[in-house]
Amino acid sequence: MTASQNLAALRAQLATDRLDGFVVPLTDEHMSEYVGGYAQRLAWLTGFGGSAGSAVVLADRAAIFTDGRYTIQVREQVSATDWEFVGVPEHSVAGWLAVHACTGARIGYDPWLHTRGWVEEARAVLTARGAELVAVARNPIDAVWHDRPAPSPAPLSVQPEALAGESSAAKRAAVADWLAEQGADAVVVPALDSIAWLFNVRGRDVARTPVALSYAVIHADGTADLFVAPDKVTPAVAEHLGNAVHLHPRDTFATALTRFGGQRVAIDPALAVAAIFDAVEAGGGSALPLRDPTIVAKACKNPVEIAGHRAASLRDGAAVTRFLRWIADAAPRGGQTELSAAAELLRFREKSGILRDLSFDTISATGPNGALPHYHVTPESNRAIECGHLYLIDSGGQYDDGTTDLTRVVPVGTPTPEMRDRYTRVLKGHIALATAVFPHGTTGAQLDALARAPLWQAGLDYAHGTGHGVGSFLSVHEGPARIAKPSYPGAGPSEPLRPGMILSNEPGYYKAGEYGIRIENLLLVVPRTPPGGEAEMLAFETLTLAPLDRDLIEITLLTTAELMWINDYHQQVATSLAPLLEQEDRTWLQSRCSPVAF
Repeated sequence: MTASQNLAALRAQLATDRLDGFVVPLTDEHMSEYVGGYAQRLAWLTGFGGSAGSAVVLADRAAIFTDGRYTIQVREQVSATDWEFVGVPEHSVAGWLAVHACTGARIGYDPWLHTRGWVEEARAVLTARGAELVAVARNPIDAVWHDRPAPSPAPLSVQPEALAGESSAAKRAAVADWLAEQGADAVVVPALDSIAWLFNVRGRDVARTPVALSYAVIHADGTADLFVAPDKVTPAVAEHLGNAVHLHPRDTFATALTRFGGQRVAIDPALAVAAIFDAVEAGGGSALPLRDPTIVAKACKNPVEIAGHRAASLRDGAAVTRFLRWIADAAPRGGQTELSAAAELLRFREKSGILRDLSFDTISATGPNGALPHYHVTPESNRAIECGHLYLIDSGGQYDDGTTDLTRVVPVGTPTPEMRDRYTRVLKGHIALATAVFPHGTTGAQLDALARAPLWQAGLDYAHGTGHGVGSFLSVHEGPARIAKPSYPGAGPSEPLRPGMILSNEPGYYKAGEYGIRIENLLLVVPRTPPGGEAEMLAFETLTLAPLDRDLIEITLLTTAELMWINDYHQQVATSLAPLLEQEDRTWLQSRCSPVAF
């Protein structure tokens, strides 16, 4: 069926269900950013392939909501005949319903796909409109999506303490201590990466993210209930979890929530869906809206995890360097495409023998496709890599010891003066963030302007965040910290940066219809006291190791300090990666990392 036919089928089902409209988010029952195929309802309904968005379907009109990253992509993938395009954060689903829902309308929502905060906001505006927000017992899309994929049956695996740096028992004990401080009896942990981190397990239920579909409840005595499909638990995993972790089928979770009568249950309102709150309260329990206690602990990597990421960065940097040499030679000779280049980079990574997966679908983009920040190449969109264009590659790997993510841009042929100017301004912003020194308590929102200032000076900007957290063999997009404008979609509350956090540094520039530029390295937050300083500060250590493109640098735009940073970084890249490369690759790398003249 086509997307238009899917929309018609949904409208027919809504009529059967006595609903006048329905809200469709791009998430799953764990509020995940990346979801399994069974939860790709928005893509099935609209054809949109981005990683963030939502939609509203009424009887006579429908709207899809996306942020600035997808302004072009959504119009290319979604029918303008069927759908109205609405930008966020300028507009919201609730605000749109306040205008377009009719008096007396019954607007449906799936309580397993929305937070309680969203439900309260939408209910308030609809009530003021004289309409009603209705929780559905069964998602109407699931009723008409006849070839909907089944959830993954892949088994769990153990993340050994030698890589995790701390036992699961110690992590659960810390959660139990937190519960005692809060005067709570239990905490519900619905986020898949939190569960993977807390129990030192990994899974294969979501493409590119090593998590398993599950729920967890941690009790004040340190015991835990883990709700997961029984077939996923191998004898080795069961032995690893031990007797203090009680296993239950995942489909019994909703019923179990109703058995907390008289107890105080902590639930993170940002990560838990409304149905979890509803079930606890329906059973007589008290739902305490508190942040998941694993969130900050998971984000602040321990020494073992940091060492693992350094090893992964070396390994990955060597693979990317081999690829950059290959593309520099192959692209000008012709015959390469976005798909063939992405496949070649995957082959270089796979030569390590220990690549588990990519950390996200590779963004391999040339020409106008590069102007789409979250472009995903398909056989239909695949473009030849041709002279006169820029080629952008944003990619990462999942290894047992770390998760990587980096972006490089390569000119095919001679770049234009404008390309060099824009690249250098992006590089200046990248350097400004990489070299920042800031006090404890500083948030990513306070640092974001450092990366944008060189572009702002030329009347330019980019419509995405500057940095996101990265997990330890977990999600490539990890909260709670990020570097972004406060108004950026999904930015959430401003989160102080803390030692051990790993974040990306990825300013960019995009000229619609022509090219895109982004330079991305991963940064580690570290303590640093400047010479003569009176207090300990924080700074960034660059972890990613791969050469920048010298041919795109306009030296006249750089300060002496910026040139010194480039030369120091390239010296570190050459010294670190040379032992991992064969002679021809090593010689090429050394030529690309030779000092830039002042």
